[in-house]
Amino acid sequence: MTHPTSIDVLIIGAGPTGLVLACELARRNVAFRLIDALPQPSAASRGKGLQPRSLEVLDDLGVVDRIVAAGRFHMPMRFHDADGSVKDHDLYEGHQPTPDAPYGSPLMIPQWRIENILRERLTEWGARVEFATSLENLVQDETGVTATLMRNGVAETVRANWLVACDGGRSKTRGLLGVAFIGETLETHRMFVGDVKATGIDRDFWHAWRSEEGVVALAPLPGTDMFQFQASLSPDAPTEPSLQIFQDILDTRTKATDIRLHDATWMSFWRANVRIVDRYRVGRAFLAGDAAHVHSPAGGQGMNTGIQDAYNLGWKLAAVIAGADVSLLDTYEEERLPVAAWVLGISNDLLAKAVQSRHIAGPRGTETLQLGIHYRPHRLAQEQRANPGKIQAGDRAPDAPDLRTNNQTCRLFDLIRGTHLTVLAFGDGWDRVIADIEAHHGETVKSFVIGESEEGDVRSVWHDQAQHAMRHYDIHNDTLMIIRPDGYIGMVTEEKTPQAALAYLATTTAADRMSATRSYARAIYK
Repeated sequence: MTHPTSIDVLIIGAGPTGLVLACELARRNVAFRLIDALPQPSAASRGKGLQPRSLEVLDDLGVVDRIVAAGRFHMPMRFHDADGSVKDHDLYEGHQPTPDAPYGSPLMIPQWRIENILRERLTEWGARVEFATSLENLVQDETGVTATLMRNGVAETVRANWLVACDGGRSKTRGLLGVAFIGETLETHRMFVGDVKATGIDRDFWHAWRSEEGVVALAPLPGTDMFQFQASLSPDAPTEPSLQIFQDILDTRTKATDIRLHDATWMSFWRANVRIVDRYRVGRAFLAGDAAHVHSPAGGQGMNTGIQDAYNLGWKLAAVIAGADVSLLDTYEEERLPVAAWVLGISNDLLAKAVQSRHIAGPRGTETLQLGIHYRPHRLAQEQRANPGKIQAGDRAPDAPDLRTNNQTCRLFDLIRGTHLTVLAFGDGWDRVIADIEAHHGETVKSFVIGESEEGDVRSVWHDQAQHAMRHYDIHNDTLMIIRPDGYIGMVTEEKTPQAALAYLATTTAADRMSATRSYARAIYK
């Protein structure tokens, strides 16, 4: 198959981060290539949990039903004591869906399954992953990146306007860009991890045993007949995994003779790396996911943070390629680097607590669900009300069910799903503002009025029949909000003039510029 040698975006690495970015670009008809050095898709479970915020991202991409069907919520942990007694814990007990958050707790699902589903979705948009293709070198200039790729010993030169490194913690691209990976490797925190089959153990619980030698666990992987094996290691333990070593560890620490491991498909030695880049961008190249930050698996943050890196960057890259001001791309690092630093902090805290409690995990709060991550301090968050409510510009846009118009009922997430920006106008008197926005931006922006009745002057009004939207957006006056394509509130105003909204949209889209160009062309050719 012949591949294009001149493209808009070259994505290095086809794990969850690279695949989400590719899906974001594919559904916006951006020309890209997605390459991965692996000869074929990975079959490793690795990160095996999706946080609620990531599920919302996958909802927007149209795959959440497939994802949920392949996973399991509320997998309870069973801690086995030396005397044969057990203690059962649901780490997220009480965390259930709510009207503003349709996914209340993490979903356990092996990473390879997530990748399979995302590759299927990418194929539906007419794109695919190029496996067995590696990045060998890159050179940047003011207008793009020239990359040397290698496939089956044959070199190829590709010219891309932009490049994104999604190639993991050992990122070769990061090295080629000369970006430091600041942090440390904790030799005191080491593990074996692998995917195995097991007999003599049920699949109803994530089982864990403590002993003087350390902790060993078997986590059933939903939708498979496999378990993820996990075992802490002492500093002097061997680091080359094998099925026999896994079995010996299990026998010693559980004192059980009836649990037998077999058919390992993946085995790995892990040690805690806590590292982060000092910048997310070098010229026309960006870093995302583990290429930009790595940390302990405590709290299940790594894969999820990478997914949301890609979700943040994708719409911005597409907008700039379509003609938006290039400064929009500066907001990627501005918004995501502080999040990565925060994630490293919370993961370290959870790891320290796990070690202190000898790996008996306690109930989790809401901090790991990633629903509270916000961009309030940054330039794309423009809160223009004198007295903001609890939900402000920069916050995640909440969901709200039971919106009704013309005998149709939907969730608010149904209205904002897609590649567009969304204008939500609460109350009355917004017709002129919405008309001006639509005149300048066309299909780039979709507008919806949320009101008390189903009558409107220019368009249908979505009736907030149970007051979910008003309550969860904390609306007390007529208010206009602009929701970014990644589901964050960009601007909030109570002024019923179009200037503020148009000014904000001019910084985030190319439509206004294209509209002006079309008007100029019509004037010339009359």
